[in-house]
Amino acid sequence: MKIRTITTGITLKSSSEFGLIKPVVEFNRKAKEIFECEGYEVQTARITTNSWEEYIPGSSNQEILREIQKIEQACLNLDVGFFNIGYASTPEKIEISSDIIKNTSVISCSGKIGDAASGINYENIKSSARVIKRISEETENGIGNFRFCACCNCKPGIPFFPAGYHAGETSFSIGLECSDLAMKAFSKSSDLKEAEHNLKSIFETELGKIQEIAIRIAQEGEIKFAGIDASLAPSLDKNESIAFAYEKLGLGKFGQPGTLIISALITRVLKGLSVAKCGYSGLMLPVCEDFGLAQRSDERKYNLTNLLLYSAVCGCGLDTIPLPGDIAVEKIEAILLDVAALAISLDKPLSARLFPVPGKKAGDMTSFNSPYLVDCKILEME
Repeated sequence: MKIRTITTGITLKSSSEFGLIKPVVEFNRKAKEIFECEGYEVQTARITTNSWEEYIPGSSNQEILREIQKIEQACLNLDVGFFNIGYASTPEKIEISSDIIKNTSVISCSGKIGDAASGINYENIKSSARVIKRISEETENGIGNFRFCACCNCKPGIPFFPAGYHAGETSFSIGLECSDLAMKAFSKSSDLKEAEHNLKSIFETELGKIQEIAIRIAQEGEIKFAGIDASLAPSLDKNESIAFAYEKLGLGKFGQPGTLIISALITRVLKGLSVAKCGYSGLMLPVCEDFGLAQRSDERKYNLTNLLLYSAVCGCGLDTIPLPGDIAVEKIEAILLDVAALAISLDKPLSARLFPVPGKKAGDMTSFNSPYLVDCKILEME
């Protein structure tokens, strides 16, 4: 198990409050050192804020972009590699997201397409679809969509980007890369009942250790510990693949019948853990972030509709989905509508991070050349 991220959230009232960033950088550094001294690999340390609409001034897109670029420069000066400015909640502000992504390198953001209180926001979905399409056309290989997503019913405190945003007092949370725990649990299970017992046991033990360290860090740093996002996050290591862990239970390859019940089993375990939880705390199935998921996608064992089905019993939605570069905006909009419908109907947090790849068609291989992604075939749009 690795720590994918230590994410500290701050509330900004002005884009000029650069002074608040430096102490958070120092806190993240110390927290990372403590976890590493305890034997954990820490992949990233991140900072997230409240919605940028609350602190970015400017009456024009150019003025807003200049303010965000000032924040980016402050981050670069402090060697901050991951900074999330939260969500935009109006069509006009969501539309600016493509310029934000195009003109920055460490900034992430999202478009809010609905919540349980107000329902689906159809205009925001249209804007988010246009943004996803523009980002794909305006960044190399469309990789800019790694830093943008459409999110529905997502609450503050998600440590994973780009859906994360913050509210309230300064606090930190932990996001894990822990698909190896599922591999260990399922490898020694003879049936689903035993698999659930083993998975719960290993997660309670391992996350309990993380929580003890995090509480100590909170006390020493005098910063609130907001919890662990217990999501079963993926790995680029084929020996730790979520898909291959599923297959240890003998119900066939990932994507075949039996996949849904295992997804529900995993989510049930994660939701029932006794540690302090935050964020999605569900099952993540990002196609381009897991070796086995990419391989089974290449073999056409599952498709976009299957992933939506699995989202009904897990989370976090559709993540790192490679799509044809010529996909119509209306088709992207339809995908976002389906994600929003699930999120609202089931009252759960879901997001969509879609990767239209310019110049590629269904069946072509991606070529992201990214340390965070595995290449796979572009999904068929049936």
